[in-house]
Amino acid sequence: MRTQQPKIAVIIPAYKVLPFILDVIARIGPDVSRIFVIDDACPDNSGRFVVENCQDSRVEVIFHKENQGVGGAVMTGYAAAIREGLDIFVKIDGDGQMNPALIDDFIVPISLGHADYTKGNRFYDLTNIGTMPKIRILGNAALSFMAKLSTGYWDLFDPTNGYTAIHREAAKVLPLERISRRYFFETDMLFRLGTIRAKVVDVPMNAVYGEEVSNLKISKIFGEFLRKHAANTGKRIFYNYFLRGMSVASLELLFGLPIFVFGVIFGLYHWINSAYQNIFTPIGTIMISALSILCGLQLMLAFLSFDFASVPRHALHLAHSHQHTSSTRTTS
Repeated sequence: MRTQQPKIAVIIPAYKVLPFILDVIARIGPDVSRIFVIDDACPDNSGRFVVENCQDSRVEVIFHKENQGVGGAVMTGYAAAIREGLDIFVKIDGDGQMNPALIDDFIVPISLGHADYTKGNRFYDLTNIGTMPKIRILGNAALSFMAKLSTGYWDLFDPTNGYTAIHREAAKVLPLERISRRYFFETDMLFRLGTIRAKVVDVPMNAVYGEEVSNLKISKIFGEFLRKHAANTGKRIFYNYFLRGMSVASLELLFGLPIFVFGVIFGLYHWINSAYQNIFTPIGTIMISALSILCGLQLMLAFLSFDFASVPRHALHLAHSHQHTSSTRTTS
């Protein structure tokens, strides 16, 4: 029995991309069924420009009355693709940085059942990193580490990469209205995908830097990202290790973190006090601090080891497909 080919949608947020948008659309291959261009209240009227100058029958332009950010534009595209019954939704930018020829690379892991969500990774091939601005390399490295903590996807890198694809069944169970609308969108998506135990896979790609002007300034958003990552880290740990179920790892964190913090504070207090009074710190005090730090650190490392091993390994959309098939056979 021949497997039916998935119906593909491409979602293109359009904001200040007037010089590039038509070329991006023209390079999208024939395997794509629908192209949704989301004019996010663009001051250059990118959406109107596409309506007047693009002859591709697959294209539908959706207009936002108010700017909602890249996340808001993508959520609008997801909703439109779900309504039309499409299977896999690919998001690319309209500024030409993301090569449409790579669309198949993002679709294949999902169509084969190896992933629910795929995202680009510009750091996979070290020989190509030299083309990336140095500030982006450093910023993405820091943001990637924070994203690993907040999402639980320890095997992923380049979390702000916006070249992504998602299966319909994963998109349908995500709380689309709660996902961040602005530049934190990509990493907040990973956090939300982690809460539903979706399988996410990195796709190696090269970044293209031409005459386009990026609206993302890492130096400006770093503090905001740090706060939001910290909040998502707390929520993820609470959801996974205390609300939905407890395990040995829950106890390791519950006891390890307070013991470690106690050892550090206890040791610092007595060290500063002894230095101020110009006396030696008692051996017993040193031992209490050292043992507390070592025991707490060991418990936290055990927790992290469990967390590393808990990265989702199976695509959830396969389970939805099997349930749908079973229910169809039952009713027939």
